[in-house]
Amino acid sequence: MIAAAGPAAGRPVDAATTALAQQVRTAAAEGRSLRIRGGDSKAFYGAATASDTELDTRLLCGILDYEPSELVLTARAGTPLVEIEQALAERGQMLGFEPPRFSSATTLGGVVAAGLSGPARPFRGSARDFVLGVELVNGHGEVLRFGGQVMKNVAGYDVSRLQCGALGTLGVLTRISLRVVPRPAREATLSWPAERAEAAARMVALQAKPWPTTGLAHVGNRLYQRVSGSAAAIDDAVRRLAPERVEETGGPWDDLRDHAPGVLGDAAAGRVAWRLALPPAAPDPDGYACTVVDWGGALRWVAAAAGDGAALASFAARHGGHAQAFRGAVEAHFATPPPALAALMQRVKQAFDPARVFNPGRLYPWL
Repeated sequence: MIAAAGPAAGRPVDAATTALAQQVRTAAAEGRSLRIRGGDSKAFYGAATASDTELDTRLLCGILDYEPSELVLTARAGTPLVEIEQALAERGQMLGFEPPRFSSATTLGGVVAAGLSGPARPFRGSARDFVLGVELVNGHGEVLRFGGQVMKNVAGYDVSRLQCGALGTLGVLTRISLRVVPRPAREATLSWPAERAEAAARMVALQAKPWPTTGLAHVGNRLYQRVSGSAAAIDDAVRRLAPERVEETGGPWDDLRDHAPGVLGDAAAGRVAWRLALPPAAPDPDGYACTVVDWGGALRWVAAAAGDGAALASFAARHGGHAQAFRGAVEAHFATPPPALAALMQRVKQAFDPARVFNPGRLYPWL
């Protein structure tokens, strides 16, 4: 049994959340499932759900609390990501994990539910590292709160972060508190021509040095390194690394953050964009060309056929990682977890959503 901070613990529930909770209770009583939607910018991500009834979060909109001096922001789950990023930019701050902006409709709830992070992920942390607390509606239609709005908070740590990457299968998020970071005073991108083998070796070497790196990627036979920090620190880093290698265009970071289809290599008909998370020193899969390597070598993108999933998943598992079908028509988007982990996931699902109201089959057919 997972203990929550209690239904509506210590704070009134707004009308939109109350209405949403009632919709969940009705669906549960009638034995119906619900497809959670926000901006619908990630409808391609994961399997299609078995439900044709939508649970729309877009009325849950607006920034509720923002304390720039405390580096904490709380907003409703249906708030557009662009609205949050604009508010942060006005105070010289940002979301450190660089969530992808798949469209202008992308919402904060979808960002957390997907748990995707951009190029800075190995250097600043993942989406789950920035989640301080959440409010959600569970499969019983109860409003629960976990975590808090302070960076030292530890209550509900695991439960808040469980929502990252769960794709709504554990409940519908209604409000989220995040840690934010100061926007760096300066950024610079350096680039070198490099074949894949040379780039792999150089990535390992660069990460062993104390540079203020916030991006390291291999795209189109070029190695890119982004450094971020104070003006003095970046001037020094550029001078020591390669002043003649500074990219005037700013580098590929926006396309990498937004998982642009053309960059990732899934534009060709019948191809699937496979996402391989691997240790940086792991080899590339035999017989497959990595179209893009991000996260300093820890994230590899491969354009391959839908039927190649088993081979790629097996390769990734042998090297301590995992494979995922990011875009494309496949039967299983996510590799089946080991039995012990699958059993744990089922127990967590049972605690939050025993009737499988939310997004059935989105992650796995059995979840």
